[in-house]
Amino acid sequence: MKIQLTAVMVDDQSRALAFYTDVLGFVKQADIPAGEFRWLTVVAPEGSPDIELTLEPNVFPPAKTFQEALFEAGIPFTEFAVDDVQQEYERMKGLGVRFATPPTPTPGQLIAVFDDTCGNLIQIAQKQG
Repeated sequence: MKIQLTAVMVDDQSRALAFYTDVLGFVKQADIPAGEFRWLTVVAPEGSPDIELTLEPNVFPPAKTFQEALFEAGIPFTEFAVDDVQQEYERMKGLGVRFATPPTPTPGQLIAVFDDTCGNLIQIAQKQG
């Protein structure tokens, strides 16, 4: 068994696509009209094309409440691995990304947490030692 698809709930699919591709560097994989919304996925350019992240429209009220509660509590919705947290932090800060947590050592990894502009805090992590 392996992960094939995971999701991030977003409040605006177009803004999410721009952020996740232009700022984070993911590549659009699927963009299929689905009524009012789209089946919209991205993949990591250096990762497996079989592992997709869907930019899921957050229109289900309980999910919206959950997303808002996580954000207000400062809890990241998900985590992405990077080779160098400090380098990504500097690059993304230069693009205007707002960080809730600057690069911070934790047991076994270096982390930073940023606002994805679509209702989520996202953590990046670099494994250490």
